Amino acid sequence: MGDKPVFDEMTGAGDEVRGPYQAFNNWFEGEDPKDLRAKQREAEELFRLTGITFNVYGRAEAEERLIPFDIIPRIISGHEWQRLSKGIEQRVRALNAFLHDIYHGQEIVKAGRIPESMISRNEAFEPQMIGVTPPGKVYTHIVGIDLVRTGPDQFYVLEDNGRTPSGVSYMLENRETMLQMFPELFAHNRVQPVQTYPMDLLQSLSECAPASAGEKPTVAVMTPGIFNSAFFEHAFLADQMSVELVEGNDLRVVDGRLAMRTTRGYKPIDVVYRRIDDAFLDPLNFNPESALGVPGIMDVYRSGKLTIANAPGTGICDDKAIYSYMPEIVEFYTGEKALLENVPTWRCADPDSLAYVLDNLKDLVVKEVHGSGGYGMLIGPTATKKDLAEFRRKLQAKPANYIAQPTLSLSTVPIFTRAGLAPRHVDLRPFVLVSPKGIKITPGGLTRVALKKGSLVVNSSQGGGTKDTWVLQD
Repeated sequence: MGDKPVFDEMTGAGDEVRGPYQAFNNWFEGEDPKDLRAKQREAEELFRLTGITFNVYGRAEAEERLIPFDIIPRIISGHEWQRLSKGIEQRVRALNAFLHDIYHGQEIVKAGRIPESMISRNEAFEPQMIGVTPPGKVYTHIVGIDLVRTGPDQFYVLEDNGRTPSGVSYMLENRETMLQMFPELFAHNRVQPVQTYPMDLLQSLSECAPASAGEKPTVAVMTPGIFNSAFFEHAFLADQMSVELVEGNDLRVVDGRLAMRTTRGYKPIDVVYRRIDDAFLDPLNFNPESALGVPGIMDVYRSGKLTIANAPGTGICDDKAIYSYMPEIVEFYTGEKALLENVPTWRCADPDSLAYVLDNLKDLVVKEVHGSGGYGMLIGPTATKKDLAEFRRKLQAKPANYIAQPTLSLSTVPIFTRAGLAPRHVDLRPFVLVSPKGIKITPGGLTRVALKKGSLVVNSSQGGGTKDTWVLQD
């Protein structure tokens, strides 16, 4: 799988410019590279002024960094997007049905499609959610599905983000920057808009409000605070939706409702878009040490007078061992074969799979089942002997903590360098909104790009950048 030639999304496998890039290429060839370099610097300055940063953890103290941005858009045809959208929607429906089932009848376990231990022993499974049905039966209100491409018609789902997917603010700021820098480009390319996302998000969240909410539900964004790596995004989305950004100490339970402090006393909230992990949500129900949450918020939620988006317990969707069962999950709940393929996955908890992984470690990618952000993973082909030996020990000590996958030949798209255009590997995170009234997928999403030549790691925490993603109107 890793031996296939690399597919470049602009030129395919040769030097012919592919259809979606033709209008862009005509424009690019007429531009002065000096002017484009100035625009690249201008874009970086815009990001700095807007404060588009993220925090990098794992050092003595968190370090704030600017998100690198590349001015060359990634371009997807309307036809390609239509196919992708169908697969994404099918997958998101299946994830919601799966979550309802595991917290109720566990029919998928009874049918023998998933081992019971995968659920009951999963650290992301929340026993407090057993028997709880969220308003509108929606668990994953906002989903990010990470996709990679290996050929003209071959897309794979790399992972599902059903807990608190981040990055949508970068998608919106990337587009805003491109519109400001290159308005003429949008005149020659019919690019589908993404700017309606904040209002779509507000509408979708409002549609998920509990029955007690009345006609105009009160929505708030709950953040752990300014030291969180995604705080820029929390503040950005609250501002764009014109709703309050609140922390745990702004909230309390009043007369059986969640309420936020205002200058006129406490005001009830109907929908809380929380960007805080389950464990910290409610010190009475989860981690008693948490100073970030609200005592009793889970009791209000269980009584049906509050929507928490995303629902507690959705983190099990992000588990990479559960991911390996997604083809079965999709088929079980939709009655259809999965339209989007998974990357082949070895569950190291299985002795035969573990033996295979240990024998082929230098060719595989190994990930922690609960890992994220590119941390705690091994990329076999680029690993040192020391890395391989260390991971071998980890796998032998706690095999159930890991899955392994082949090293995919990820597609490349061009980035702008001093020497001109140069190919770099990318992934794509489309954002999906779910409400009882339907599923809405923003055309495009966040393209993350590995800025180092040959690197397959696109995460911003590991030196990756972002670029605007265009979906054309066919």
